[in-house]
Amino acid sequence: MNGQQGGLQSVQATMLIPLWGRSHLSRLYPDILNDLEAIRIVDGSAYDFSAIERTYGQYGGLSCVMRARLIDMRVRAYSARYPQGTVVNIGAGLDTTFSRVDNGAMRWYNLDLPNAIAYRQTLIAPRARSVDLAQSMFDYAWMDELPVRGDEPVLLVAGGVFWYFEKEQVRELIQRMVVRIPRGELFFDAASPFGMRFANRKVRKSGNKDAQMHFSLRGPSELEAWSPHIHTAEFQTFWGSMKRDARWHLSTRMTMYLCDLGRFAGF
Repeated sequence: MNGQQGGLQSVQATMLIPLWGRSHLSRLYPDILNDLEAIRIVDGSAYDFSAIERTYGQYGGLSCVMRARLIDMRVRAYSARYPQGTVVNIGAGLDTTFSRVDNGAMRWYNLDLPNAIAYRQTLIAPRARSVDLAQSMFDYAWMDELPVRGDEPVLLVAGGVFWYFEKEQVRELIQRMVVRIPRGELFFDAASPFGMRFANRKVRKSGNKDAQMHFSLRGPSELEAWSPHIHTAEFQTFWGSMKRDARWHLSTRMTMYLCDLGRFAGF
């Protein structure tokens, strides 16, 4: 990773935002998330992360580690039930979840666009049980490439991914999943319509005009109406399990409170 930067609107810089959040906040709050691989990548880079830090600040960084923490918890619960199970990380980017949750037996797939996977591989080498799939999630052929039978359980995680796509695209993707992967469990985050408007205002203030978000859900019932095979096992607000730290800015704690009060985002 060199110091040549195309601004926060480049593909690479967008992938670096959650990496920065996990690294920066892991140093400050390792009890919340201890992402040693993210720290290693950031420490070994010549990239100037100061613009990202100024733009996203404390709340943005905490959002990155909270999303990672929730996904870690879900993957560990799944692997406790299925130690040799399969996990598909949709829109993987520079995600480092595998390094934190690997139980020595699971099968892991990182799915993302070819240019994203190519950039990922300059920083994170594929491993024996962590395979990169260079495909769009809307190229449904990737489901057929998974070496699992229809009766095998699969966990699919999509952290911070669906937000950027139209609801019709996400709905068709999930409808395809429930047919092709009938024992699949999908764990993802989404905002309410009101929360989406709030989030887009924040994005516009950051100056990133190309990162407007579209996908929102009114609640689990809307998701379940897409297919009789969809059943919501769990819904939780984004910050519900996070104890507020008195060292955080008051504005950070208030935003967390408002986010959960209005169900701005949830898993």
